[in-house]
Amino acid sequence: MHSVNIVPYIWAMTPISFLLIALAYVSMLFIIAYFTGGKSKSSDFYLAGKAAPWYIVAFGMIGATLSGVTFISVPGEVVEKNWHYLQMMMGFCTGYIFIMLFLLPLYYKLGLTSIYTYLEKRFGNNAYKTGASFFLLSRTIGASFRLFLVALVVEMAFLDPIFEGKSPTWAFALTVFTVLTIIYFYTKKGGMATVIWTDTIQTACMLAAVILTVYAIAESQGVSIGGIPELVKSSGRTQIFEFENWKAPHHFVKHFLAGVFLCIAMTGLDQDMMQKNLACKDLKSAQKNMGSFAFILFFVNIIFLSLGALFCLHGPIEQISLILPITTDKIYPMFALDGSLGIWMGGVFLVGLLASAFSSADSAMTSLTTSICVDIIGIEKMEEKKALKIRGRVHVLVALVLLVVIMLFRAINDQSAVAALFTAANYTYGPLLGLFFYGIFSKEKASDKFIPIVAITAPVICYILERCLDHFYGFSFGFALLPVNGIITALGLSIISINEVPLKAKFNPKN
Repeated sequence: MHSVNIVPYIWAMTPISFLLIALAYVSMLFIIAYFTGGKSKSSDFYLAGKAAPWYIVAFGMIGATLSGVTFISVPGEVVEKNWHYLQMMMGFCTGYIFIMLFLLPLYYKLGLTSIYTYLEKRFGNNAYKTGASFFLLSRTIGASFRLFLVALVVEMAFLDPIFEGKSPTWAFALTVFTVLTIIYFYTKKGGMATVIWTDTIQTACMLAAVILTVYAIAESQGVSIGGIPELVKSSGRTQIFEFENWKAPHHFVKHFLAGVFLCIAMTGLDQDMMQKNLACKDLKSAQKNMGSFAFILFFVNIIFLSLGALFCLHGPIEQISLILPITTDKIYPMFALDGSLGIWMGGVFLVGLLASAFSSADSAMTSLTTSICVDIIGIEKMEEKKALKIRGRVHVLVALVLLVVIMLFRAINDQSAVAALFTAANYTYGPLLGLFFYGIFSKEKASDKFIPIVAITAPVICYILERCLDHFYGFSFGFALLPVNGIITALGLSIISINEVPLKAKFNPKN
């Protein structure tokens, strides 16, 4: 078993090495941006001219979906929670089928740039603005969580050694500001046309990093590639299902249902993810993209879970947790950077880390800019010159907002990024889930003027319900709070539909 030098903790990678690798990686992104965005039209910023190859989109979406949360947090979570995350992944697969059969046909039928335009056609302007606003809130929180997690690792590996201890807040803020500035400049012209191609390269870098880490640990244990599955099993951290304790947040039914609805909400009802699908030339290509993406993503997550199990063999995790004020999010970077797997592993990890940061943040900034411009400002109705000027200002504003939110997370962070991200999604994506499901599967027309009230009230009710059940009965919905939130939203919509005239069936995506 690998012996870890606890105090003092010495990182094998020097700040200079870190900086050189980062500069080389960023240079690669700008080269891609030059070739993909140099001749882009203004409309390409939003949907890449609807000419993106579906297989490129599918592969790139893996990186945007995984991000730093999966890259760092999922392997670390295995130490405490085994492979319970795979229960949620099974639910994700079901959710992707729903997106392929119901949501993508609807979006392509209506010819949408922003998917929230559907809510305007279905209910009215208030519903449209409400849906877009909840997306902006949800994606801002999600993107900030992802980038915050990566920034913490950069602080630990790069900033802390420079300042010979704990780095000051201004240094952390400067690091995040630099990353956001880089993303702004390489996406400001090409937008989605650039993001699709950079995400493809970054997905490859991220997957290569985790696969090489798995191989390095296996080699340190004297095991060949063919023996890795048995080595993973021997870790004792591969339990998948939880059926006995129904009160537990990770009970199979809760995790599976949560996976279904988290997938639908965070992919099918998310402008960021759907914007890439809408960049495909037609519905058939988009469905191919979604199906192949789901299939590959499931097995990619098994690799990440396997890495987490191998960490339990590589080092005395329990001992380290007692001596250091360490969270599970720091386990991967700690072993990758301490030199125990070879000096080269530090560079491999850094490339994967940078890929996980940029692949989620660049698409988030682009989709947030799109939603604000199209949904809130109505930029598509403006003349080209004015629209470009406003879009540029919004792009800068989005970067500044992300910076502020990330700094707030730094001040209050007290839990694993995976749990934090999905906890936030339970509340912010719930109203979107209720709005779209009610719109698709009901012919009733909810009163548009009361929809914002219903959308705000539902998460509040969910919060009170979760706290009361936990306090009096020790019961938690866990991540399954999201569908509960959506059901409460749909019930609220049905109440405000009582005096409204039913709609024609034309809004049913099957017609």
